[in-house]
Amino acid sequence: MAKLLDKQRYKCALASMQTVQAITRAIPVLHSGPGCAQKLSDTTGSSGYFSPNIFPCTSINEKDVVFGGTKKLKSTIENALKVIDADLYVVLTGCIPEIVGDDSGEIVSQFEDASKPVIYASTAGFKGNNYKGHEQVIDAIIEQYLPKVEGVNGKDTEKIPGLVNIWADVPYQDLFWLGNLGELENLVRELGLTPNTIFGYDRGIKNIDLLPKASLNLLVSPWVGLKNVQKLEKKFGTPYLHYPVLPVGATETSKFLRAVGEAAGVQSDKVEAVISEHEKYFYYLIERYADLFLENRVINKQFSVVADAQYALAVTKFLVNDLGLFPAKQFITDDTPKEYQALIADEFKKLNYGIEAEAVFTTDSYVIHEEIRNHDYHGYPLVLGSYFDKELTDELKGNFLNISWPFQDRVVMDTSYAGYRGGIKLIEDIYSVAVQRFN
Repeated sequence: MAKLLDKQRYKCALASMQTVQAITRAIPVLHSGPGCAQKLSDTTGSSGYFSPNIFPCTSINEKDVVFGGTKKLKSTIENALKVIDADLYVVLTGCIPEIVGDDSGEIVSQFEDASKPVIYASTAGFKGNNYKGHEQVIDAIIEQYLPKVEGVNGKDTEKIPGLVNIWADVPYQDLFWLGNLGELENLVRELGLTPNTIFGYDRGIKNIDLLPKASLNLLVSPWVGLKNVQKLEKKFGTPYLHYPVLPVGATETSKFLRAVGEAAGVQSDKVEAVISEHEKYFYYLIERYADLFLENRVINKQFSVVADAQYALAVTKFLVNDLGLFPAKQFITDDTPKEYQALIADEFKKLNYGIEAEAVFTTDSYVIHEEIRNHDYHGYPLVLGSYFDKELTDELKGNFLNISWPFQDRVVMDTSYAGYRGGIKLIEDIYSVAVQRFN
């Protein structure tokens, strides 16, 4: 019997067009039916130099299903190169051309000598969600573009000392992606290293060209992007550090800086000096507001996070290790591949004070809401999740903060929850909700 899936919290793989859009002056070329870009671009902040409304698209129809859409794809790429001033063109395929068997890769190969680079990623919706689509786009850049960059010679590529590529969660799916990358860059820079990211303001083809020349790839993610950095190591000999927890707050950020310092060969006294300066200010603020935290703890004895693996793990560690709250069940909603689930679940057992949290991997909002509704939170629950969880939290008279997709009740421009300052911002957001009970 078919099973209904209630309110999944991700999009199809074609939504990786937003991964492309996050690269300055890169544009997706969609080989899909009409309307896909509009349907998948419901995130605020997606306009700009290129917006989804002008993404080139083959808009394939019934005729193309019968006779194939490769001629239309070729003409769409040709005209995109003529009309649109971009630095990188990324062809993304939707469900229809994949089902009918269009050889999109062969068509793209005909543009190998085009004036601008054209690459291709298979992103049919039935092949996975936008987390996997994101990996497919990065994989396409590694396989099809990087080997042609001047000065790149496989594993013999000369490395730039201190240059660190930073990889984190999926742009736009993570509303805080821009601020988080900026904060991770700042932390790495404070260690005397040179950060390199390909997403965000003024990050584009010049940053992509540097990827094989970095001395280290830093992946800050439980699982998204792991196969990408492994491929970069295999093709270009670049070692990687997989740090599975987005550092939020003092405890995890200090661990993060020590791990990065060790992997990059930074002297420990320099690392400790950076940590000491940040921790002093972080705990200065905590001390100033200790009376507020103690007064409101009776409201939220336990909490649940409903988010992708990145935020479920990061926020759980922060609330336990830095604020001393106690975790109920934590729900991971990104359809984490089974090969990573045990390792991620084990991270939820590495909390301070011997505390462990149970991680539930599910994409079904009905299951999540029944679990939350039937759990005894010993007071008003604190739920940090998506807008789908707001109504339930109101029903339980709990405190709710929207931190995961979909977002409906907040606008985020470059806010970050990463690092020491990000931890303070998350505290502000949580307790701004909590104090409203006293108004």
